[in-house]
Amino acid sequence: MSSATESGLPEPWTVRYSKSKKREYFFNPEDKKSQWEEPEGTDTDKFKEYLKDHPVRVRCLHILIKHKDSRRPASHRSEHITISKEEAIKELEKIKLRLDEDKQDSFESLAKERSDCSSYKRGGDLGWFGRGEMQPSFEEAAFALKVGEVSGIVESDSGVHLIKRMA
Repeated sequence: MSSATESGLPEPWTVRYSKSKKREYFFNPEDKKSQWEEPEGTDTDKFKEYLKDHPVRVRCLHILIKHKDSRRPASHRSEHITISKEEAIKELEKIKLRLDEDKQDSFESLAKERSDCSSYKRGGDLGWFGRGEMQPSFEEAAFALKVGEVSGIVESDSGVHLIKRMA
């Protein structure tokens, strides 16, 4: 019988995320087998606790401000975005201050008001995503956040973002 690891999974099992099925699965690197169900011998409570600090997917909101050097400098707000990256960062810093200082402003309402992403309609909600589905800088920041936490300014090819992890 394999011993349980810090993840609650028996040795040598690991948990991974399927981009096509949008859910986690279990992989045994020794025999290269994978399965959807927890492997026999899993400590389910320990595994659930482990996933809180080591998620295979997260759900985030974000506020995106594009600039003239973004990979697609257009949005629902403007067909031709002409502000500089520095101006976009300054604008996002003001939004971050509003979030930190004025509890009247919710992340969702500010995303609806200002985000250049089409997710603005949903209050910036990007839904669930796993590793490898977002641009690397965005992904790294999103997975580093604790639930309810808001990132600092994150730069990506799309523009500059504030990210709030929801789950």
